[in-house]
Amino acid sequence: MTIPAEIVFNGSAGPTLGVEWELALVDKTTRDLRNAADDLFRLIDVRTGCDGGKGTGKIHRELLRNTVELVTGICHTVGEAMDDLGGSLEIVREIGDEIGVDLFGAGTHPFAEWSAQQLSEGHRYAELIERTQWWGRQMLIWGVHVHVGIDDGRKVLPIISSLLKYYPHLLAVSASSPMWVGRSTGYASNRAMMFQQLPTAGLPFQFQQWSEFEHFIHDQKKTGIIDHLNEVRWDIRPSPHLGTIEVRVCDGVSNRRELASIVALTHCLIVDLDRRLTAGETLPHMAPWLVQENKWRAARYGLDAIIIQDADCSERLVTDDLADLLVRLEPVAASLGCLEELGGIADIIAGGASYQRQQRVFAETGDLNAVVDSVVNELS
Repeated sequence: MTIPAEIVFNGSAGPTLGVEWELALVDKTTRDLRNAADDLFRLIDVRTGCDGGKGTGKIHRELLRNTVELVTGICHTVGEAMDDLGGSLEIVREIGDEIGVDLFGAGTHPFAEWSAQQLSEGHRYAELIERTQWWGRQMLIWGVHVHVGIDDGRKVLPIISSLLKYYPHLLAVSASSPMWVGRSTGYASNRAMMFQQLPTAGLPFQFQQWSEFEHFIHDQKKTGIIDHLNEVRWDIRPSPHLGTIEVRVCDGVSNRRELASIVALTHCLIVDLDRRLTAGETLPHMAPWLVQENKWRAARYGLDAIIIQDADCSERLVTDDLADLLVRLEPVAASLGCLEELGGIADIIAGGASYQRQQRVFAETGDLNAVVDSVVNELS
C-alpha cells in the first residue's frame, strides 16, 4: 500500500485574517456583464508598474474575463482588512470608469447569459472547462473567501467539522443570488447550489485525523481528479501553505460595510472554536446529512430558513439563532477588535440581506436593469 505524501500545515503565528472579494464587471450602459478584464488589467499594469496583464499582488484575474478579485495581505483585524481592500477598490473603480464598466457585488448576475462570457487565458482555466464542460461554463458566480490563521495543523479538521454547524448562518446573511438568466430561481443563494456541481466543490468531508486528509489528497491525485491541492474547492477547506482555514461559503457582497460584518462573524466563529479546542473542549459537530440539509435550507430560504440544531434534530429560525450567537461571540469580537463590525450582522437581518433587496427592487420595478443598478449603487 502506497504511503501518501505528507502535507505540512504551516501554522500561523496567530489568528490572522485574509479576505478575497470577487466582483463582476458590468457595462455602464447595458448593465450586462462585460468581458473587460484585459482592458482593466492592462491599465492596472500601467498605474501600478506591474507587467504582463496579470494584475498586482492584491488585484487578481479570475476564471472569466468579466471578473476581478480583490485580495488583502495578511491582516490582524477586520478593520485592517477592509482598509486594505479599500485601496484596491479605489484603483479598480477609477479604471472601470475609464473603460465604461461598474463593479457588481453579488453571487450571480440577474440576466447575463453564460454563453456570452469569455475565459481568461491560462492552462489551468482551460483544463477546468475541458473537464467540467457544461457545468463549468455555467459558473457565472461570485463569492467571498475568508482565511483565518491557525497555529497548529492538528486543530484544523476538528474546527472545520464544528464550523459546519454555522454554515447556514454564514450563507443566510450573505445570500445574494436569487436570479439566474432573467428569472427568479426561488433560492436566496442559487450560487451555492450551482458551485457544488463541480467535482471537487461542495461540503468538505469530516475527517477526524490529518492522515485521513493526506490519504484523500493522495487518492485524488493518483486517480487524476486533481493535480494540485488547491483544486479541492470545498466550501470550507484547509490551506496548508498559508496556515489557514479558508471559508468559501458566502455569496458575493455588494459593499464593505456588510463585508466587514460577514468577515467579523467568520473570524469570531473560528477563533472561538480554536480557543475552546485549545482549552481542552471536544468540539461539537453535526452529522453530514444534517449539514447538507442545512446548506440547502439556507440556500433556498435565506434568513427565513429553519435550521437543524443538533443530533436530536431540534429546529430553530436561523435569525433567532444568529441573535443569540452574536451575544455569545461578543467577548471574542472584543478581543479581536471587531465588536462594531460583528454588530453589523444584526443590521443585515433588520434591513434585509442582498437577495431580499434585489427581490424587492424587481417587485417594485419589474426591471432587471434596475436590480443591477441597485447592487452597483451599494458599492462603497
